[in-house]
Amino acid sequence: MFDKGFVDYKWYQSLILQGVFWVTRLKHNARYRVLERRPVNKRQGLLCDQSIRLTGLKGRDCQSLLRRIRYRDKKTGKIYVFVTSAFHLSAKTIADIYKDRWQTELFFKWIKQNLKIKTFLGTSKNAVLTQIWIALCIYLFLAWLKFKSRLSLSLHHMLRLLQLNLFERRDLISLLRGRPISNMDINPRQLMLLGSLS
Repeated sequence: MFDKGFVDYKWYQSLILQGVFWVTRLKHNARYRVLERRPVNKRQGLLCDQSIRLTGLKGRDCQSLLRRIRYRDKKTGKIYVFVTSAFHLSAKTIADIYKDRWQTELFFKWIKQNLKIKTFLGTSKNAVLTQIWIALCIYLFLAWLKFKSRLSLSLHHMLRLLQLNLFERRDLISLLRGRPISNMDINPRQLMLLGSLS
């Protein structure tokens, strides 16, 4: 599923040829010809379910049969027009898939704001998932630490303190509570190791 800002009829056609089912919104000025109409359950907010073919100059880039669904959101009263390559799903399922797109958008917004992932270090599926898992683990650890220690700091502030003191060997709770460095923060074994090297 993707937003109508990604309209590219050639891309639609290439996805269909690869066997990919997709859902997006149809632009209001899209030109098409209705080939078939199917009955809909209006109590579910469905207004129409049609088989269409894109026409016009750009429509030549996608010659495959598509499905057009009009849907009225019961909460807002807003009407949405979807286009999809998925004929095997019910019209209501198509509408629900697109509505769930917003949850995906919110998830990525949350990742950018809370996990501080601005860009991905790798492009493979494994690299992206690894980076997200590491960021989630750090976030959950900080949330647990905040809860257990009853710190009044925000998670953002805690993360910032850790970034600024990344190479300091300090007791984590003392650092987060703003206590000055004391001898208790230094591991005696570390001093022995450093002394033996000199």
